[in-house]
Amino acid sequence: MSKIPEIREYEGWPVVTAEKMKYLDKKASMEYGAAEIDLMENAGKGIAEGILRVAKEELSKQPPELKIIICSGRGNNGGDGIVAARYLKAAGAKADIYLMPPRDSGYSEIVVKNIERAKEKKIDITLLERDNIDKFPDIFSKADIILDALLGVGAIGKPTGLIRKIIQFMNKSQKLIIAADIPSGLSPNTGHHSGVFIMAKHTFTLGFPKTGLMAAHAQKNIGKLSVIDIGYPEGLLEEAKQS
Repeated sequence: MSKIPEIREYEGWPVVTAEKMKYLDKKASMEYGAAEIDLMENAGKGIAEGILRVAKEELSKQPPELKIIICSGRGNNGGDGIVAARYLKAAGAKADIYLMPPRDSGYSEIVVKNIERAKEKKIDITLLERDNIDKFPDIFSKADIILDALLGVGAIGKPTGLIRKIIQFMNKSQKLIIAADIPSGLSPNTGHHSGVFIMAKHTFTLGFPKTGLMAAHAQKNIGKLSVIDIGYPEGLLEEAKQS
């Protein structure tokens, strides 16, 4: 069994496992009244602000010059990317969303809500499907930045199918890749991977940094790590530090 790094704090933030993150998320809404949709809104806004900062500092590009491709998964990590697209467009950037098709049970309520909000803002949303997957090398070649919002802390095992192919195309694009929360394919707990994973230049981890992002062997795959404050209540932050 791979070892979980024992680093407990990063830049003043408590470092948590995926299981602890899910527990804290649930506690934020159930005990502290922090609405899940508001936390997603804050996450997406923070991601967008980080993307614009990186574009300015590393690409010397302002929002109207930017083309950003957002690859979103079915879960909340994908929802964070969808929210980010709205803020990027509001800033003047071109932001297109490529979204994994829903499971049989559909998307979650908050992801559906944010899909609707993105459509209201006339943001292009295209489903990632088998009949368009081979177009992605060309799609990525026209981007300045690619946002990986495919797999979050709830993902288990090796990426397969469409996600596997899109990860491979993203890495081969040699474009500037930014990961939302954790690079897809990396274990949030250990930082290890099973052979298919995003190699990010930046990782914007959400809420609290994850233990896998502390692993020495993961550093080359996560790039520069930044923590995005998504508005967890102060009491929850203190509880996370003490546990």
